[in-house]
Amino acid sequence: LLPLQSQLSQALNGLSDRAKEAKEFLVQLRNMVQQIQENSVEFEACLVAQCDALIDALNRRKAQLLSRVNKEHEHKLKVVRDQISHCTVKLRQTTGLMEYCLEVIKENDPSGFLQISDALIRRVHLTEDQWGKGTLTPRMTTDFDLNLDNAPLLQSIHQLDFVQMKVSSPVPAPPILQLEECCTHNNSATLSWKQPPLSTVQVEGYILELDDGNGGQFREVYVGKETMCTVDGLHFNSTYSARVKAFNKSGVSPYSKTLVLQTSEDTQSEEQTLPFPVPLERSQLRRMSPFSSTLNLQPSFSGRSYFELRSSAHQLSLHSSLQSLNSAVAWFSFDPSSAHADIIFSNDNLTVTCNSYDDRVVLGKTGFSKGLHYWELSIDRYDNHPDPAFGVARIDVLKDAMLGKDDKAWAMYVDNNRSWFMHNNSHTNRTEGGITKGATVGVLLDLTRRTLTFSINEDQQGPVAFENLEGLFFPAVSLNRNVQVRAWSGSLEQGVTLPAVGRGDLAVT
Repeated sequence: LLPLQSQLSQALNGLSDRAKEAKEFLVQLRNMVQQIQENSVEFEACLVAQCDALIDALNRRKAQLLSRVNKEHEHKLKVVRDQISHCTVKLRQTTGLMEYCLEVIKENDPSGFLQISDALIRRVHLTEDQWGKGTLTPRMTTDFDLNLDNAPLLQSIHQLDFVQMKVSSPVPAPPILQLEECCTHNNSATLSWKQPPLSTVQVEGYILELDDGNGGQFREVYVGKETMCTVDGLHFNSTYSARVKAFNKSGVSPYSKTLVLQTSEDTQSEEQTLPFPVPLERSQLRRMSPFSSTLNLQPSFSGRSYFELRSSAHQLSLHSSLQSLNSAVAWFSFDPSSAHADIIFSNDNLTVTCNSYDDRVVLGKTGFSKGLHYWELSIDRYDNHPDPAFGVARIDVLKDAMLGKDDKAWAMYVDNNRSWFMHNNSHTNRTEGGITKGATVGVLLDLTRRTLTFSINEDQQGPVAFENLEGLFFPAVSLNRNVQVRAWSGSLEQGVTLPAVGRGDLAVT
């Protein structure tokens, strides 16, 4: 009996394992059902967006073609109406000559008739010649010599279908950072990403990269198949840039958009100084500072846009503040997409000038709405004493006037001897001291105190320029062809004593 019981027990253990595997398999299948539903909704949304884009493009092309038809219509009418007017005048002249000739023929005075008959006959022949060949022929046809060839497009529409990505495009598409899943908490950051919905290229893994929180080079901090990673042990109150790319056997994808994130202020008396990079571990997603609530989502410069700062118990002047910055001056690029068409870009969009003698405005690629931000600009060329202006502006600032002419900009404009502050075309605080070639203009935007302060060659220029600033501000410059400005990158010395930047700033570039 015991051997049989032992045999049955062993058989039940094997069956139990199969039942356990079956339960796990059912859970997997149910998860697949949910995932299929979610992917279907996402896929349909992308499909609708793509088709809507085609429809919009077709509607725009239809409007362009209709405009051409209207122009042809107006041209034909003008030609015909001009010919009607010309023919009417000639017919009136001919009819008048005919009536005059008939009256002359009725004249009973032979001598009078003989005096004018020769001249009158020549005039009649000349008028008849003017009605020569082509005069009574329409100069314009009523047909429209336009033929819309839509056969290739219709064929393309009929052939529009789903395709599988083949060997011709084997490299994965850039991953998409899932902003709603990304967050920071204390000195940790959690990043989450996914492949584009319509991408069918197989992905073998991902590479997550972060800079050192000080505007340095990116470093690999995670390589694997997971699509979420938590990085622990970062510096408090620091700004990091993160990006991710996918890879398979065929190669590596382009990078995703860059995510700029701000760690929290240190609640301890001293900042932690753990080495970087630190060991990584995947953990449950923290939602203490989700993107959708407390974090500040704004466009960002292509690079580091904040300083690493520590707390100070007292208000400092701009000069002492600049001397107390702990980290390298951030570099950034100007934005060609929002600049005036006369602005000329070079040096990877770090240098700008202008091809017009009139003032033109160019903005940086980021918007700031909280925290403390500082940037410097070098005057690489300064000819004929122009008045460039430096400061901040809203995204919809006037681009064809000096910065500060409207109520969307707060600026300092300066020549070789003095400067003024200007907002809404109001000039204030004339201050001695100007710029020359090689000068450096500094802009300190403190959105904690809501102030804007300027410096020239690291010396504060005038008092605090503007107060009570609130909202979204972009670094801005206005200049003409006699000025060339470069976004400056360098370092400042000594310890850090400025107030810390705002908590939880994140941005996507």
